[in-house]
Amino acid sequence: MTQRYNDFGQWLRTQFPHKVQKISLNAGFTCPNRDGTKGWGGCTYCNNQTFNPEYCRTERSVTEQLKEGHQFFARKYPDMKFLAYFQAYTNTYGDTKRLIALYEEALSAPDVVGLVIGTRPDCMPDELLDYLEELNRRTFLLVEYGIESTNDETLHRINRGHTFAETVEAVKRTASRGIRVGGHVILGLPGESPEMIIEQARDVSALPLTTLKLHQLQLIRGTRMAHEYELCPEDFHLYDVDEYIDLVIDYVEHLRPDMVLERFVSQSPRELLIAPDWGLKNHEFTARVRRRMEERNSWQGKATTAF
Repeated sequence: MTQRYNDFGQWLRTQFPHKVQKISLNAGFTCPNRDGTKGWGGCTYCNNQTFNPEYCRTERSVTEQLKEGHQFFARKYPDMKFLAYFQAYTNTYGDTKRLIALYEEALSAPDVVGLVIGTRPDCMPDELLDYLEELNRRTFLLVEYGIESTNDETLHRINRGHTFAETVEAVKRTASRGIRVGGHVILGLPGESPEMIIEQARDVSALPLTTLKLHQLQLIRGTRMAHEYELCPEDFHLYDVDEYIDLVIDYVEHLRPDMVLERFVSQSPRELLIAPDWGLKNHEFTARVRRRMEERNSWQGKATTAF
């Protein structure tokens, strides 16, 4: 067996006849648990500086950010096409007309062939979903929900401001419109044992998700979680790299076989990262996962029976 899991890059090649790269955008959104609608301070682990590239700044328009991202990637791949990735904070939270104008602005940029929209499960109004359903008929669209955990106690502890039931409802409502749906989970959140994490894989597999991102828990400077770790380090289990690789493989074995896996780790700037610091780039980590899957004769869905 050469293909041990459904790789996102290979899946993208089935969606487009050309090489495609995501360009991250920061369109100046906030979140309902930052602006006081549901709470203050945001998720306890969150510092958006960890995933904003240099060109991704709110003082630049969507068009300007796409132009700079295009220039960055086109140096190496002049024929590349792009997906505009609305990434920072909650990108379906705001006035619907303004949201639509930003999406359409992105799609009008040269060589942009689709959108990826990152958001929360409690921020998808029907009016916007009506538009996204129509948009999906004319371009590539992936709506990515931050699931983070399927355990309500964990969600409360990390100040998500929504329940897993809200995640289930949002994912099903979006997928029922024919829209591709992605999910994002964090493995190793405080209070979650390996057994709970594997059970999460079963819960996630029951959702109509097209794609899934896995990230390790990272402690980032300036976050509330970093302060919690300083006060009570015993509440946290920070996986070493080999331990986490085996956890990822156990998780993947319990996932639905047709789900597309985009990534296994997140890589935060060294100056912001407290722990764990494995010193590996994403592609290096992925190579180690693949080698370990071969050693274990493992594959996606190995532990599943019927989905």
